[in-house]
Amino acid sequence: MKIITRIVFALTALALYSCSDSQNEYSTSACFFIFDNATHQDATLASAMNASSPGIFCYITKTMKSGATYFSFKSNQGTSSSSIANAIDQKRTVILGYNNGIIVGFGNLDNPAVFYAFDNQCPNCFDPEAIPVKNYPLTLSSNAIATCNTCHREYNMNSGGNISKGDAGKKLTRYRATTGGPLGVLSVN
Repeated sequence: MKIITRIVFALTALALYSCSDSQNEYSTSACFFIFDNATHQDATLASAMNASSPGIFCYITKTMKSGATYFSFKSNQGTSSSSIANAIDQKRTVILGYNNGIIVGFGNLDNPAVFYAFDNQCPNCFDPEAIPVKNYPLTLSSNAIATCNTCHREYNMNSGGNISKGDAGKKLTRYRATTGGPLGVLSVN
């Protein structure tokens, strides 16, 4: 009876341990973005929202030009574009991560491909509680590697934002995200 009790205890502990990382997979930090690409039809964003083209990631920011709100898109393949916010976009709350920037796209290492949304700040350099808050944006390469120019860590966005080169540390900050396809709705929260 003692052996059975020990086995049950060991299996329970193992089950709890194996689930512990999944609870921390997504950030609890504020990020909220909904973008209807059926209305905007932005080709740069559409390329990153296409499950048939994994490995393409798009950096999204919000900017103001002449009093109008624009969403800017830049892919790791060198394309860029912007789209003016329409009346529906203006009514929505937009919080693009820690410092006005998120990266979205399908990773190319899983089958089926996994859709990711990452913050555009190095999680090992950026401190949201620092005064003043310093910006540590990432640079995207064509092979879906995000690099911090401060600590020189490289993060593989295809594998969930793990560090692929550099000192040990935290992987990229990840948000929950869904896409309805290239010309569908992008939702990040």
